[in-house]
Amino acid sequence: MKINYLATLAAIAILSTGAATVATHPQTALKVLSAALESKAMANPCASKTNPCAGKTVGGPLSKSLQGKPVVIDVYASWCPACKNIAPTLSQLKQQYAGKVHFVVLDVSDKASTAKSEAKAKELGLSKFFEANKTQTGSLTIVDPKTGKILAQERNNPDKKVYSKVLDQAIAKK
Repeated sequence: MKINYLATLAAIAILSTGAATVATHPQTALKVLSAALESKAMANPCASKTNPCAGKTVGGPLSKSLQGKPVVIDVYASWCPACKNIAPTLSQLKQQYAGKVHFVVLDVSDKASTAKSEAKAKELGLSKFFEANKTQTGSLTIVDPKTGKILAQERNNPDKKVYSKVLDQAIAKK
């Protein structure tokens, strides 16, 4: 998705500056492309904060180790800017809800960590969820452990209040 997005931006930049400029002044074309990427006017389709998955299930029964408390699933990669953006929020949530919520990190930074996360997901009853969401880095998903229903799924959203509201409601239902 990111490659297609960047390729589209590159094509727009090249077409807008003219093919001759690119051929004779590649540095100028690179500056135009960089400016386009940094422009706030250009919307990033990958930065959507909400996901239409809310209300769906994780695709199977959760393991007994996840029962009794809401589950927050973090799809993480060390190279992901959105993951870095939400890291402080996640840290605050872990402190605020220690002992009240299960936190699961599925690391997809590289092949080795992805394989470990796939095994972990299988062990926890999250295989279908992992398969469907392993490319959604920077996302936090809150799951009801009784039903496996996704209560909320946010991507690149550092607003702690959004998560707290859902978690407080889930804890109150317990």
